[in-house]
Amino acid sequence: MERIYVDHAATTPMHPAVIEKMTIAMAEHFGNPSSIHSYGREVRKIMDEARSGIARSIGAMETELIFTSGGTEADNYAIFGAAEANKDKGKHIITTSIEHHAVLHACEELEKRGFEVTYLPVDETGRISITDFQQSLRDDTILVTIMFGNNEVGTIQPIAEIGQILSQHQAVFHSDAVQAYGMEKIDVNELKLDLLSASAHKINGPKGIGFLYIKNGIKLISRTFGGDQERKRRAGTENVPAIIGFLEAVKLMEQDRENRKNQYLLYKETLIDTLRANDIKYTLNGSLETSLPHVLNISFPGTNVEALLVNLDLAGIAASSGSACTAGAVEPSHVLVSMFGKESDKLTNSIRFSFGVSNTVDQIKRVGDEMIKIVQRLTNK
Repeated sequence: MERIYVDHAATTPMHPAVIEKMTIAMAEHFGNPSSIHSYGREVRKIMDEARSGIARSIGAMETELIFTSGGTEADNYAIFGAAEANKDKGKHIITTSIEHHAVLHACEELEKRGFEVTYLPVDETGRISITDFQQSLRDDTILVTIMFGNNEVGTIQPIAEIGQILSQHQAVFHSDAVQAYGMEKIDVNELKLDLLSASAHKINGPKGIGFLYIKNGIKLISRTFGGDQERKRRAGTENVPAIIGFLEAVKLMEQDRENRKNQYLLYKETLIDTLRANDIKYTLNGSLETSLPHVLNISFPGTNVEALLVNLDLAGIAASSGSACTAGAVEPSHVLVSMFGKESDKLTNSIRFSFGVSNTVDQIKRVGDEMIKIVQRLTNK
């Protein structure tokens, strides 16, 4: 039985070219980039080239990029670093109710430390209201952190409009772009972003490496202390093989971004058309118009998410939900709660399918066919 992976929003398989580059790096480029001898200088040059190449992918300068262990650390550094650096100007922060937990839990921790956080609501497509945002913005707002595209339903937020509003305000503007990076063209200058987080393992790169864009002139309080690495902002010897792998993943991404987007949109259409042609009851969670191309979240009335996932897995298909399934209990997705309310049936019958470079149209058709059989079996139709 062929196994089909449609959970690329969780993580992506490493591209063979990335693995090859990293293998060579581990074998040949073992020097410490902080060392002044030839081994260290050689690795430093390679790392600087990687930093420059990755920075260009978002329209940034190499001096504006620091490497992190991934998206979570980048989000935490941006939020805690900006809050602590600017607390003399105010203690108000704005975010949304559907952020990744790396952002939400950081904001909750800041509330314990005396900061005030406004959690913007979203509509049934998962999008915030610009009017709500403007009404929440205050003179003492020091940080706005709003994700670029949602990891569960794919909804893209009005980042450019927010950036324009904040261009005349003291607040630092951060966006968690972990799910959007690689899918959407991002220029931090056009969007007027001060901080942006991304991660390599979402774009067929290695786990354990990400970056935080920090616009020149933005002050952050450091989260780690030790050596002078990363322009004295993140102590610790850099993960050079992972950085090299990250650059290769970025190069591949940029060469093929538009083709990938079109392919993923075709997969969405294929899956939806397959369900529709077989008279399966379903509703889409989110919006096809303002959504990341690779994420599709679907509610199947009369079913149960745990049963859906188990049956899919038995059929060799790996998908996911926004719910944390534990023994006999389901913790509802905070994203779907924000979109539909705590009483909605969608909290317990929604599945996320997310596509990647390893998928084919035939695979997506099979996913649709298996979903039809599973839903019919679970609803006795």
